[in-house]
Amino acid sequence: MIPLAAILSIGEKVLDKVMPDPNAKAEAQAKLMEMAQRGELAQLEAHVKDMQSARDREVQIAVSEHAPTLNKIVTPVLALGTVALSFILFAVILFVPVDQGSKDIIIYVLGALTSAVTMILGYYFGSSVGSKEKSQQLDEILDKK
Repeated sequence: MIPLAAILSIGEKVLDKVMPDPNAKAEAQAKLMEMAQRGELAQLEAHVKDMQSARDREVQIAVSEHAPTLNKIVTPVLALGTVALSFILFAVILFVPVDQGSKDIIIYVLGALTSAVTMILGYYFGSSVGSKEKSQQLDEILDKK
């Protein structure tokens, strides 16, 4: 995991490449330092470590020959079940006549499921792919310097 000092160093190097204007660069550096002082970068670092830890754990279980099959498939099955249930509820709302009281409950549950599906898609597709692309872009920028 990248320590806080390295994040600040990378941020400053990126600013050097992205912002040729010294005034804009100084302002951006001040904002970066302000974020560091408020602890926002530390919170971001902790959040990234937590996500990476969860992914590492899941990879270890998936490749372990000693882990039971249930442990290997529980996360994907829950994810697929949540996504499938949200699509089923969308279909119910669109195509099945439901009384108003039940419809309100279905819409409430669908809202909660939609939030869960957003997190599931972010876990499987968004965060890691975006993080990988950002890391590659930062490496390219730093290599050019």
